[in-house]
Amino acid sequence: MIIENTGLNGMSSELAHLDESSEKLGFVRWQWEYYRATYDLKLEDRTNGEDYYLRFNVRAIEGKLESAHAVLQVESVYIGRATFPHGLDYESPIPQPILNAATQRLQELKKLLA
Repeated sequence: MIIENTGLNGMSSELAHLDESSEKLGFVRWQWEYYRATYDLKLEDRTNGEDYYLRFNVRAIEGKLESAHAVLQVESVYIGRATFPHGLDYESPIPQPILNAATQRLQELKKLLA
């Protein structure tokens, strides 16, 4: 599920600041290459035992990700249910408490990057 109207799409930040800000909120930069990266935040639904991942993609608009001074731009924000053994299901409905937690973290991230 793509999360619209987060205010993050199009925001830019240096890699070092983005890493620091996202780590404060529990995001981890998992997948990355020279020009793109993906940040994930695991959200656990204790009522049904399911795990959900809030994810946002970034792309380098100046430099490469091997430099802390590379400038990255947020491209999209989305959330999905974790599937076994690995993967995300973006079509499943997301419980409202998980969406609320995701929205709160995204607003906190937006403030840190502003």
